[in-house]
Amino acid sequence: MTYLTCTSSILLVLAVVGAAGGAADKPNSGITRKGFGKTADERTIDLYTLTNSHGMRVAITNYGGIIVSIVVADRNGKPGDVVLGFDNLEGYLSKEPYFGALIGRYGNRIGNARFKLDGAEYKLPANDGPNSLHGGLRGFDKRVWTAREIHGEHPALELTYLSKDGEEGYPGNLSAKVVYSLTEDNALRIDYTATTDKDTVLNLTNHSYFNLAGEGNGDILKHEIMINADRFTPIDSTLIPTGELRKVENTPFDFRRPALIGTRVDANDEQIKFGKGYDHNYVLSRSGAGLSLAARVTDSESGRVLEVRTTQPGLQFYTGNFLDGSIHGKGGKPYGRRSAFCLETQHFPDSPNKPSFPSTVLKPGETYRESTVFRFSTSK
Repeated sequence: MTYLTCTSSILLVLAVVGAAGGAADKPNSGITRKGFGKTADERTIDLYTLTNSHGMRVAITNYGGIIVSIVVADRNGKPGDVVLGFDNLEGYLSKEPYFGALIGRYGNRIGNARFKLDGAEYKLPANDGPNSLHGGLRGFDKRVWTAREIHGEHPALELTYLSKDGEEGYPGNLSAKVVYSLTEDNALRIDYTATTDKDTVLNLTNHSYFNLAGEGNGDILKHEIMINADRFTPIDSTLIPTGELRKVENTPFDFRRPALIGTRVDANDEQIKFGKGYDHNYVLSRSGAGLSLAARVTDSESGRVLEVRTTQPGLQFYTGNFLDGSIHGKGGKPYGRRSAFCLETQHFPDSPNKPSFPSTVLKPGETYRESTVFRFSTSK
């Protein structure tokens, strides 16, 4: 598989290897649009489905830039949806845990819901205890984006949004653009770019909840994971990093060699207790400035393999610890505890308050660019 790269934007690639079907029964590639519901203020929301000739399908809505479904084949060629979500817009309008969402302005947490920039203090909505989480009360995941279909060599969907100065407490008018495209080599690419007219902080990510056995098909504790990181950022009891970069060696956080997610998820460890499982940022062991291997997850039953590559310095590994079965997703399936995992490529949580962490400041005249790759394959 040849990875696609994009020097001018964030890149997310998902590839599925081994999909069933010969040339005679290949589906038509392209992009389709249908109604997905209406918001409380009667704004019409659409669902766009990108399809290639190999049968990979990705459905995205212009509400929150949410990835509603990703349909990929297992080792026997049987297609299955591997991300948690809902059948209609109504589910996403309720209080739900960011299924498939585009997160901004700041992915993850900012401590005490405030930060200082250029000598001024900015106060944010505290929507996660004392902290601000995933952009505040109405982050990018709860905004209606302007959509434009792109019909070219590959089906693509462009989403644009202007986040105005002061929105959710953040400074600067921020122009964001997201382009989702699906290629014939089974790659879904998400390109993010952003510019601002005032110094601001920015940390964009995608919050898809994966279950490689298929959404709603039990927990992910028997999934095997490898994370390419020698260190992680320990947290306090409110899940804010302490500022330390701690070695994973001889801790439950050492996934440099593949291990089952469930092996140490309930270890007698203070950090595990704080997160009620894994909900931690890993300091990736990067190689060069381009895309670098971050993680690989395998489900032995379905044979699906998910590989993550990124230009980002961090990866949030979350094991669905706060899912409790009260949310019913697609087809009415209950999503129980640890029924999915998230691999959110990112800058570190609370970076605006941690000068030692890689900077998340975006200035006028600069363009925000990062790249992430999710690649699917199958094992025997």
